[in-house]
Amino acid sequence: MKKEHTLTVYTENQVGLLNKIAIIFSRRKINLESFNSSPSEIEKIYRFTIVVIETEEVVRNLVRQIEKIVDVFKVFNNTNDEIIWQQIALYKVPTSVIMKDVKVERLLREFGANAVVIRNDYTVFEATGQDDEINNLLKELDKYGLIEFVRSSRIAIIKSSEGVHKKVLDMQKNDPRKSPINNEYLNHKSKIFQM
Repeated sequence: MKKEHTLTVYTENQVGLLNKIAIIFSRRKINLESFNSSPSEIEKIYRFTIVVIETEEVVRNLVRQIEKIVDVFKVFNNTNDEIIWQQIALYKVPTSVIMKDVKVERLLREFGANAVVIRNDYTVFEATGQDDEINNLLKELDKYGLIEFVRSSRIAIIKSSEGVHKKVLDMQKNDPRKSPINNEYLNHKSKIFQM
């Protein structure tokens, strides 16, 4: 049964990486519901948040394929119960409607919307929430002459995960390149390589 999955991909920021990931999805004819890229908590490590609606088996295969990409460090697959997520939306509404109708002001307060820009001809409000909250405010503001609407992609944090910060620090601490390698045969070349 298909359901919504959020993939969190930790990766280096390399040219062409986005294309490599997109090819994995397009070959399988899987549509991306949402895609976000941002720096992570670790310097030079980036985080992609990808939302798909697919079966568990298909998503597990996707995760394995994405992790095979050299620049990808780790991929986490989570359902909505396992993450804390939000989106941001901007709504442009005629300022005259807001000034005349008290209902609009109450509605905006009810949804926790904040004014970002106020001009004579329009006002832009920002609201943060999940799909239902954003869509419900959209429906309500549409009744009052909504001019324009835009929504961001999903950003998410995994509830039970430490992310990859600890793993990266452990890898850096245990990096074999930092300690010199002692080769016991180095000074015995002529004895070892005789024919």
